Amino acid sequence: MAEPNPQAGDTGPPKGIPALKAHVIENKIYVALWGTRILTILFTFGYVIPIFTNSTSAFYKALLANAATSALRLHQRIPPSEIRFSQEFLNRFFLEDSAHYLFYSLIFMNVAPNLLILTPIFLFAMLHAASYSLTILDTLGQNSMWVARLLISLVELQSRNILRAAALAEISLFPLVAIMALFGYSGLLTPFMYYYFVLWRYASRRNPYTRNTFRELRSVAERVANKESLPSPLKSGLHSAIRVVCMMAPRVEVQE
Repeated sequence: MAEPNPQAGDTGPPKGIPALKAHVIENKIYVALWGTRILTILFTFGYVIPIFTNSTSAFYKALLANAATSALRLHQRIPPSEIRFSQEFLNRFFLEDSAHYLFYSLIFMNVAPNLLILTPIFLFAMLHAASYSLTILDTLGQNSMWVARLLISLVELQSRNILRAAALAEISLFPLVAIMALFGYSGLLTPFMYYYFVLWRYASRRNPYTRNTFRELRSVAERVANKESLPSPLKSGLHSAIRVVCMMAPRVEVQE
């Protein structure tokens, strides 16, 4: 039996500004997350190109926007009713990627501004904001802002490379933070706090890119260290560095 034809004038769910308002009311937290990620992106641009704001101010505002994003995600992942003052709860808390990046923002609130610090949070914000922007555009209408849709599609097409770049930035920050502490650009405890951040990222259950990037870097370093043309002191130094990094890696069971 054939399905009944749609009634005349029935064009599907309503679109446009009224539909967007309804969507915002029904999805307040998701829209707020989208907004804080957009702010992270804008403040990062403001740090790089300080036309409308002071670069130092933009740096710390980007960190604050990222902290707000992380806090909202934690609210979604761990509702207030499940909060407990126990070791079990703390273990669960620090398994959440959003907890890692809330801690990340707090670590760098007292350091000298640096673009590499903003790189991971900018890349994550861009990737997630792009994904939800499609939902916003679909609410407005299928044909709305095709240029924005094209840019969003390009971002999503490069999602793997973006996640790898964010992981590489996380790892590259470790020696930079140590140097910053030595020269007084950050607190002396900052490298130790950042070390724990890197441990959590390495053991992340939801995002294996930091762990995989460490493995790729180790493979590259070992290939270079095993080259016959490399002077012996450099070979020895590379092998020592590889052993030190491997000893610092967390010995945990992670789900690939």
